[in-house]
Amino acid sequence: MSATIWFLQSEKMGDNAQVLPILEALGLPWMAKRLIVKPQWRLGKPPFEIHLDHLDLAKSDPLAPPWPDLVITSGRRMAMAALWIQEQSGGKAKLVYVGRPRRWIERFDLVVGAAQYRLPEAANVLQLELPLMRPDLQAVERSGQLWAPRLADLSRPLIAVFVGGQTKPFRFDEKTAFELIAAARSEAARRNGSLYFTTSRRTRPEVVEAIERNLPEGARLFRWQPDSAREDNPYLGLLALADAFIVTGDSASMMVEVARLRRPLAIFPLPIEATLPRRAYMLMGKLFHPTPRYQHRWWARPLQAIGNFLYDTVGLPYSRDLTMLHDTLIRRGMAVRIGQPLPERVGAVEDELETAANRVRRLLLPTEASAA
Repeated sequence: MSATIWFLQSEKMGDNAQVLPILEALGLPWMAKRLIVKPQWRLGKPPFEIHLDHLDLAKSDPLAPPWPDLVITSGRRMAMAALWIQEQSGGKAKLVYVGRPRRWIERFDLVVGAAQYRLPEAANVLQLELPLMRPDLQAVERSGQLWAPRLADLSRPLIAVFVGGQTKPFRFDEKTAFELIAAARSEAARRNGSLYFTTSRRTRPEVVEAIERNLPEGARLFRWQPDSAREDNPYLGLLALADAFIVTGDSASMMVEVARLRRPLAIFPLPIEATLPRRAYMLMGKLFHPTPRYQHRWWARPLQAIGNFLYDTVGLPYSRDLTMLHDTLIRRGMAVRIGQPLPERVGAVEDELETAANRVRRLLLPTEASAA
């Protein structure tokens, strides 16, 4: 009998997209457990504790024995459920978390992080350069066939503008929307092309309205709605057919999907909120977990030790800094900052997926050996 693997699947497509590639690379059977969060916690974040009180258990898939050998998931709300399963299993269930755990990093058997997360150096931490999400190539191709006639009347080059939304510590308000429009208009004028804006789940209504009111001449806009039909959303079609992309810097998934397709990408960085707590949070992350460029300086390890002590004792969260992902994409020649010339060709993307899958396989070796 082979190992039992549960995938705790949330309602957040971006979180799920980071886990699915690992599961597919494993080549082992697994079971999805779709968990529905109570309405009050879909936007607000519950206290990070080991329980299921934040879940709508009546609408979720059941979590009951026999307990799995391994649980893999991503996202704060799913992590709480994973830790609960581990407790119910008497410690039998091993936990793999993709991303940045809010607390108790030592309780996870493996944490798979990427460039935007400042995580400690530890035996149970695998630090990758890029998030593992990738576009569904077959879905992109199908959508390209569907959208080709719909986009045929737009002048080339066609520049897709993928619009995300406000997320800590960034600000994305009406003023930022005007700046995005101006940058996109400038890029279209420089390339003598056309623009197609598409918003997403996190885009605030005032941002959508600002774009709609100030839409450049000849440009198009898709307003994301919860009940939008999949075939009406041009996102995948644009991934297939657009000649270049402008992506707001809050969305790791959109930036990485464009980069993995080797398409010209310009990152539009969002301004950081000017509040003291936000800036202090960013500064602490840089001090306590410096980037690889500074990790070998004499002061790096003492500061990392102080940071680990604070994380362990007072619950200080490990920080996320999406600007590090921007820097990684730019350093590897996969993107430019908005305003810089977009490259005509983008180099190959080194894939770290098999490295992550091998680490997960090592967790299952004792189970597989005993089963044999």
